[in-house]
Parts: sequence; structure tokens; C-alpha cells
Amino acid sequence: MTNFVPLKNTNFIRALQKQPVDRTPIWMMRQAGRYLPEYRAIRKQAGNFINLMKTPDYATEVTLQPLRRYDLDAAIVFSDILTIPDAMGLGLYFEENHGPKFQNPLRSEHAINNLAIPSEESLSYVYQTVSKCRKELNGKVPLIGFSGSPWTLACYMVEGQGSKDFLTIKSMLYSNPIILHKLLEKNAQAVAQHLKCQVEAGAQAIMIFDTWGGLLSRATYQEFSLKYITFILDILKSQLGDLSVPSIVFTKGGGQWLEEMSGCGANALGLDWMTDLDLASQQVGSKVALQGNLDPAVLLAPDFVIQNEVNKVMTSFYGNDKDGTGFVFNLGHGISKETSPDAVSVLIETVHRF
Repeated sequence: MTNFVPLKNTNFIRALQKQPVDRTPIWMMRQAGRYLPEYRAIRKQAGNFINLMKTPDYATEVTLQPLRRYDLDAAIVFSDILTIPDAMGLGLYFEENHGPKFQNPLRSEHAINNLAIPSEESLSYVYQTVSKCRKELNGKVPLIGFSGSPWTLACYMVEGQGSKDFLTIKSMLYSNPIILHKLLEKNAQAVAQHLKCQVEAGAQAIMIFDTWGGLLSRATYQEFSLKYITFILDILKSQLGDLSVPSIVFTKGGGQWLEEMSGCGANALGLDWMTDLDLASQQVGSKVALQGNLDPAVLLAPDFVIQNEVNKVMTSFYGNDKDGTGFVFNLGHGISKETSPDAVSVLIETVHRF
């Protein structure tokens, strides 16, 4: 691991570890993205999203852009959760106004049986970006590395694209669970390797995005998603040793399973806007920190509404004589591309002023 400059702003890391902080840390999911004019400019320069993501100089620039505008408490490396299946040979491409698609979706036992764990070299552009971002940040704020969960990756890998209901993979879950478990096991090994490499390259925290975990029932969530997230975190703790970093797990639609999730080994759980923050805090107690959970649509409203809604979230966590540790402010999902950059300034200033 390269020697990097010591961290100056430790509030985000301390909050994940449920330690006292100088102020409530804030960062935003998709904070480097389409709502920023400077992002759109460099995206045009890169030619397409894949070139942007796979060129470390471009990806580093995009990672740093929001830090130049805003007083954020963490950076997240600019990448995509679908880099792993792309490296497995599924052929990732992006269709305008339709999102990510795969040329070779997994529709047979044969295809899943022949799927190989990607080499570290095949994803080296991500690790180069992580190291470059960490160096350029120069200790200003921590850098977050991330991956999709095994289940969420499998949803895209089997369907071949996004879906409203993901019926193809849900059909596989019930009709052929053995082969689905085989896919999830391979994904879990690949995710563990990917996150380990990001930490070794300089990531100071990691996050697992389980975007489609909320599609499942309580029982199937535990069997087909949470089980593999727990497996990944166990592997990382054993393999990284002294390099171990705090971790966040975010399951969109998972607010009803927080007690089970709090035992997965993560330091913090991300919450969507449909989850009551006060009740979530009561459910998990002192076991994990919490991150969330403003509805991203609030940022499309007038400034006074943003301020009021931010204060509601903050009051929801800090009320009832809680000790005031273990909270990271974030959105309940990724920031909308329609958001005004000025609205983000209001958000951040309001959180830090609370």
C-alpha cells in the first residue's frame, strides 16, 4: 500500500465507528455526476460513459469535482457497480436513455457454470483511479470504494439490463435456486476481491450497494442477499487484517430487515427515504451506525423546504436523548440529475449548521 498523507477531516470515519465528531458528516450517493455542469463537460470530452469510467485521469477528475464545489466530508471513487460482470465477459454497454445493458446475459446453467472470477488485472483501471484519487485528495477527506452486492449484480447479469420487476432472476430463484446460489457464490468471491483491491489501493471506507435487495421477501433476502454480504465482510476482515476499513451496507427497500442486517458485520447501514430514522435507530441500538436518508426529490424544492426537511432528518436521529454518535447524513438514494448545484449548497450548509 502506498504511503499517503494523513487524513485531516476524520468525521466520516469516526461517525462510522460510532465515535464523537466535530460535526455531522455528509456526502451524497452519486455526488459525482450529471447534476454538475463540469461533469457533463468532461463526459462529453470522454466520448461515452465507459471511456469516462475506465480512464483513471477522467475518473479521478470526476471524483474530485464535487469536493471543489462543496464542503463534503467524504469522496466516493467514480466507477460503476457493473464493472465486475463486465470483467467477467458479459459485455457491458450503455444505451442512450435506457441505462446499462449486457451483450451476453446469463440465461443458462452452462453460462453460469463457465463464469470465471475476474482477474485483478482486468479491473486495474479502478484501482489506479482509487490510488490517484487518494493522492489528489491529499488527506482532505476520506475516499470510499464500493461494489454492488452479489444479488444486485446477479439481477443485471441474468436480466441483461435493468427491469421493473426482475422476473427472470426471480423465476430462477424459485425454480432453480441451486444454480442461482452458484452465481451468487462467484459474485461474492469477485466482490470480496474487488473491495480488497480498492482498500489496498487506498480506499479508506467501503460500501456495498444492494440496490435490488428490496425486491425480495424477508426469507429470500436473508438467503440470497444478506448471506453473501456477510460472507464478503467476513472475508475482508480476515484478509485485510490491519488494513481493514469501516464498511457500509445499503439495501434499498431493506428498512424492514434492519435488525437482521445489523448483524452482517458492517459498521453502518444506509437507509432509504422510506425508512423512519428514529425507529431504525431504536431497532439497531448501538450495534451499527446509520447513514441517510433525505428523499433526493427534496432537492428539487425551494431552499426553505430543503432546510426544513434536512432539519427533520437531523432531529429524527438526534432526538430522544440519544448519545449523538454514529450518524452520517446522506440522501435516501442517488442524487437526481435534475438537481440544481445551488440546492446542494443549501443542503450541506444546513447539515453542518444544525
